[in-house]
Amino acid sequence: MRRLASYICALLLVCVAAAPLRAEGLCEIRTECTNDWIYTDEAFFNVMLTAGERGASGTVIFKIYTDKGVELKNLVRSYAIKPGEPQQLQFVVEGLDAGFYIAEVVDDGRSVKRFNFGVRPDDIISPKDGADDLWEFWERSLRELAEVDPEYKLTHQPQLSGSKRDVYEVEMKSWGGETIRGYWAVPKAAGKYPVVVTYMGYAARSWAPNANRNGDRCEFILSIRGQGLNTPYNTYGEWMCYGLDNKEHYYYRGAFLDTIRAIDFVLSQSVVDERCVLLDGGSQGGALTLAAASLDKRVAGAAPYVPFLGDFRDYFDIVDWPGSKFFAEAKRLGISYDAMFNMLSYFDLKNLTERIECPVLMGFGLQDIICPPHTNFASYNSIVAPKRWIVFPEKGHNVGFEKKWLDSKEEFFQSIIKERLTK
Repeated sequence: MRRLASYICALLLVCVAAAPLRAEGLCEIRTECTNDWIYTDEAFFNVMLTAGERGASGTVIFKIYTDKGVELKNLVRSYAIKPGEPQQLQFVVEGLDAGFYIAEVVDDGRSVKRFNFGVRPDDIISPKDGADDLWEFWERSLRELAEVDPEYKLTHQPQLSGSKRDVYEVEMKSWGGETIRGYWAVPKAAGKYPVVVTYMGYAARSWAPNANRNGDRCEFILSIRGQGLNTPYNTYGEWMCYGLDNKEHYYYRGAFLDTIRAIDFVLSQSVVDERCVLLDGGSQGGALTLAAASLDKRVAGAAPYVPFLGDFRDYFDIVDWPGSKFFAEAKRLGISYDAMFNMLSYFDLKNLTERIECPVLMGFGLQDIICPPHTNFASYNSIVAPKRWIVFPEKGHNVGFEKKWLDSKEEFFQSIIKERLTK
């Protein structure tokens, strides 16, 4: 699935360059990334044309669609270029509401580039649809979790330990008595340290913290129920559709509560400074980061990127996956789509994130077709705590290892640590 997603993402970003397009001799069309393709007023786009030895002439159409694929505008420019000369065509688009859009460059009937852009993303409004008992449901769920004895078990992993930290595999009981696991890294030097809890992406392979780095902090990488280290014990099938007919046993009820149990665990360790519990994760891990920060006031800062599980109704209209999986499961269960969406509203992050009290830094890939920017901002814009975002205009779902993101996240965490430890 990830390989297919990467292939589709690459298709969306492709730009025909340095290849003959027609007999007249146009050899290159290139669209510049202006303003990170995020605009506050009018959106402007520069399309660069280069002719071959015989020159070139023709017509470029710049098309604008909503992120759901509804065509809105067609801007037309003709060109006539002498041999070997470049020409710039500028397209200015006005009057767009806050939102994300698709631009398409068409050269004499041939589509040569499609890409996403945004207009005032902070002003996007995704109406909340949480049920009246939303918070009663989650408060009851948290009480049920608190009644479960965690029975923490730590097993030292010499082969994963290093020069700066020791690594342990942790087992513990979570909601419903489910055993969940994770990797725990502790500095060798005595003291009390900030902690970073990392939540993993959907179906991601588990990994341990680098024990030869970050000797100034503890780290816990959680595998939620049925995934990561818990995959051999998975009883949930395809996790996101498990229990789709009932909020009481829907998969993400337990998964969200697992994130809280992870925080319980790190705060049970004497080496952790309770003032500095920091969370991060991407995709599903980004969703879990936001869920944990929504449900637990002990969190000092959260850094999700390309978060999953936001604005389900619009999400499933924008891209095929994962909506196709949900619709197929609803049909198999014999439940209506409205019933399915009503159930999912208890887990839709746009209905939860208003409770976040800690600072949030969010990264997103503008060309993401796995968790489109619209869905990221549905949750982000509900946050009333201090927040900011970082855009990766030409990236899709794979921004987590970008140096800009890693550096920004580290700076964000360090600023929180400094502020918390000087109080």
